[in-house]
Amino acid sequence: MRKGSFALVLLTIVLTVVLVGCGKSKAEQTVPPALADGTYFALEDTYDDNGWKSTITITVSGGAISAIDWNGASVNGGLDKKSYDKAGNYNMVKYGNAIAEWYEQAQRAEQFLLNNPDQLNAAKIDAISGVSIEVEPMFALARKALAAGPVGKGPYADGPYWASEEDFDEAGWKGNISMTVINGTIAAVNWNGVNANGENKKEYDKAGKYNMVKFGNAIAEWYQQAQKVEEYLIKTQDPAAIAYKDSEGHTDAISGATISVDGFFNLASKALANGPTQQ
Repeated sequence: MRKGSFALVLLTIVLTVVLVGCGKSKAEQTVPPALADGTYFALEDTYDDNGWKSTITITVSGGAISAIDWNGASVNGGLDKKSYDKAGNYNMVKYGNAIAEWYEQAQRAEQFLLNNPDQLNAAKIDAISGVSIEVEPMFALARKALAAGPVGKGPYADGPYWASEEDFDEAGWKGNISMTVINGTIAAVNWNGVNANGENKKEYDKAGKYNMVKFGNAIAEWYQQAQKVEEYLIKTQDPAAIAYKDSEGHTDAISGATISVDGFFNLASKALANGPTQQ
């Protein structure tokens, strides 16, 4: 074999080994062989096209999975996905001709995983009777949660949270916040506002009517900065864990957000202090 050909073959082998070794994504994390007793929790980082992100809560007892709750949180905050569905708001059967509502299919998927824990690391998930929805998000989250170890339950009561400012600000907006807590953890946050005409601040902004970038030289539009602030609270889980740099409520702690944020964190504290709503 010529030297050039041999070198090419050797390079191909090395690249193959490297690619195989680096090919595992976070979604492909394998579950450890021994599980510590406790509560495991994970949630997706982003919302899907329908405005939902999945969450999973797993209970391990005696080294085995004893309970699974596959749920979801909305970009709008409020009710968790199962509660929203049970209240007749999701309607997969009525509008999508589904074989069952989402929460019913989710429960069947949970039971399948309880009965077949060996499927957690399977390359291909077996068909589940009575389930037509995509279940890979549940399995991926289960692997993520179990690989991270038990985290217990967060400090907040599960349910939807809401708070609103009492007065309109100088720009004519009254801020509000809607949150979703699952397994004691803030899973979704929606910081928004309303004006005297009843217009939604985020929708108003997305329609090109607020224009912080065009007229205020802002680094991003208000709704985009608001999203950064929401993500920060989900990450820290504590509205008090914020440091302000001036009396106007600005902070250097949130990358991509230069707007005043004290109103947001005050609303979050107010909502959590009030407890879950009855919506």
